[in-house]
Formats: sequence, structure tokens, C-alpha cells
Amino acid sequence: MNYSSVLFDLDGTLLDTLDDLADSMNNALTARNLPAHPTEAYKIFVGDGVETLTRRALGDAYEDKLAAAVLADMKAQYAKLWDNKTKPYDGICDMLAALSQKGVKLSVLSNKPHNFTKLCVERFLGDFSFDVVQGVSETCLPKPDPSGALVVAETLATSPENFAYLGDTNTDMKTANAAGMFAIGVTWGFRSAEELRKNGAKALINHPSELLEIIG
Repeated sequence: MNYSSVLFDLDGTLLDTLDDLADSMNNALTARNLPAHPTEAYKIFVGDGVETLTRRALGDAYEDKLAAAVLADMKAQYAKLWDNKTKPYDGICDMLAALSQKGVKLSVLSNKPHNFTKLCVERFLGDFSFDVVQGVSETCLPKPDPSGALVVAETLATSPENFAYLGDTNTDMKTANAAGMFAIGVTWGFRSAEELRKNGAKALINHPSELLEIIG
């Protein structure tokens, strides 16, 4: 298989952001005497946008007014903590360098807010040239809506079937398939191989270097 473009999810795929997300939300919860969660629990909470993260973290305590306040606090906390512990996964930078040398077009589509998506890419992956970096905004709906992925394809004047889509959650696999892209699940991220398979992963990889074998 030969793909001229790769569209990456960000959190759990390129960057290990879990600790900073967990710390930010836990700070927002404990400030209101609500129970914090183990960092590992956030592997299930994250992936579908910050509003859904808030709802999952609140659980049975969810109530609209409380959720709005916790969400605002979480965003304020994350603005302070977003780069404390976040880092690229092992092998990501080598993989991106190899793809760049091959002339493969690289893009990012995240369910993070757009401003933080750009900040994270610039801060941790600034040595690499991405053709499109897109997060959730007023004009980009969150995944699994495929419209963001299709806009990336249109922007690059590349047919969706020429894209490999790399992600770590069911949301990513649904997005890739809905957009007509080749769905590749990564097992180093936030969710299980079983979840990825059940939601349409066409291939699974256990290390970033394995992507190079698929790209061809």
C-alpha cells in the first residue's frame, strides 16, 4: 500500500498528554471538593473533546451549571499545565522525520480546541512541517464527524483514499472510515487494540516505526 498523505490524531497518538489533562481536570474537581480520578481513568475520559471529558469526569455529580464551572476551571488549569509533562511518544520524531524524507504530506486533526492543538504541535513537534494542523473550532466539528478530515483532504488536493489515518481511539477509527481513509490504530495510546478493531481499524501498529512498512 502506498499513501501520499498521513492524517494524525494528536493526544494518545503523537503526544502523551494524559498527565497534564488529568492534573488539570483533577485540580478543577478538587477545588469544588469533588473526587479526583486516577490518571489511568483519563484514558477513557479523553478523546471526544473537553466538554465530554468534563461530563465523564463528573459522572453522577453531573449537572449543567456545575459542569460549566468545572469546564471553565479545567480550561484555565490546562492553560497553565499543558506542557508540564506532555511529550512525544518514543519513536514519533524518528517516524515523522522518515515520512518527511519520503515526501509524505503530514497533517494533524484533533478534538482538542484549535488553539491548544496548534500550541502542542508547535511546542513538541516544531521541527516537522505539517501541511494542516486543525483542532475543534467554530468551523471544524469534533470527530467522529468526518468533515474535518475531508477538509484536510480538500486543502491538500488529495483524494481521501490516498490518506492513512493514524489514531488511538474508537472515535478516530470511526472518523477515518467515514472519511474514506485507511484507518490505522495505534496500541501505545489511550485505548485497547480490541476497541480499535471493533471500530474499524484496518491495521494495528505497536510502534511508530511500523507505520513506515504500511506507507510503502
